[in-house]
Formats: sequence, C-alpha cells, structure tokens
Amino acid sequence: MTTNLPVVTEIIPMVLQLQPAIALTEDQFYEFCQLNPDFRIERNAVGELMIMPSTSSETDQHNFDIIVQLGIWTKQDGTGVGFGSSGGFTLPNSAVRSPDAAWIKRDRWEAIPLELRKKFASICPEFVIELCSESDNLRILQDKMQEYIDNGTQLGWLIDRKQNQVFIYRPNIPIEKLDNPKTLSDESLLPGFVLDLSHIW
Repeated sequence: MTTNLPVVTEIIPMVLQLQPAIALTEDQFYEFCQLNPDFRIERNAVGELMIMPSTSSETDQHNFDIIVQLGIWTKQDGTGVGFGSSGGFTLPNSAVRSPDAAWIKRDRWEAIPLELRKKFASICPEFVIELCSESDNLRILQDKMQEYIDNGTQLGWLIDRKQNQVFIYRPNIPIEKLDNPKTLSDESLLPGFVLDLSHIW
C-alpha cells in the first residue's frame, strides 16, 4: 500500500510595483496595511510592496512560543522592549520590515516620539528572529536577515524548521550555521536569555 505524503507548496511573496506611477508616503503605506489586515505587508528599499498571506496555525503556534520566551526574559531583564510579528519597523534604507520577533534597547525606543511609535517607527531592532516554515522560501528570509544586519541589527537568528538548522547573523562576522541546536543564547547582547527550541522542531 502506497502512502501519499502531503505536498507543501512554497509560498513566494506577491510583489506589487507602484513607483513611479504611485509613491506612497509613510502615512499612506501605514493606512494601506491597516486596510488589509489579513495580509502581512512589507515594503522593500525600492518601494515595492511584498504581500504575504497569513501564516498557518502551526507556524503561528511556534511563533507564539518564541515570542512568549522572549517576552518573559524581556520583562525580567528590563533593559529593552520586545515585539511580535505584527509590528513593522522603517529601516534606515527606507524598507519597512516585520520580523517574527524583535528586541530593542529601551533607551533607543523611548527616544522616539510617542506619535511616531504608533506607526512604523524609524528604528532597526538590535535583535531579530525569523522562523522559516515548510512553506517559506529560505533564500528570501536569508536576504531579509542580511538586510537587518546591514541596517544596524546586532544579532539575528534565522530558524529553519525544514532542515532543523539555525543561521546566526552578526555584523562583520561570517554567518554561523547550527544543526539541530537545542537552545540558542548570546550573553553579549541578551544576558540570561536562552531560547528553548525543543518545541520548535
């Protein structure tokens, strides 16, 4: 008897090219995202919109687990603020990106006027996590991680559930690849934080 395994279709973002016909201001782009809450929408450095459907229930479960772990440490540590996958940040290169989880030092975050924090704040997180599910394109996420580093991120973890691998990104250091790690930590930036991956794989 032959068992047919489910085929996982890789999801590629839909790219909308607006410029030069339409040049959305930051406020207009924010409003566009609010009008389309069922999609994850990012904007790259040249103004193209990258539109992704909502994640699967399983992927969102793993995202939640990561965010909870980061959130508990963030509250205990007190030196920074944490973010989930719904928040967007305007990077120095003008791209607007939404990592699956992020952390920013409190003094940098509180230096941004409150009104500007209510939209896609102009700041690049010190720390980001991206979770690559079975339907995600790894190459796209690797490029996104490099973009974070190029714009000021100090540490990035790209967790690939397809291959049970983690890619660690830091400025001016070659990308480090770990096979099936049980935990992740970085005492230099996140003292005391240990991400337990036992429920992610």
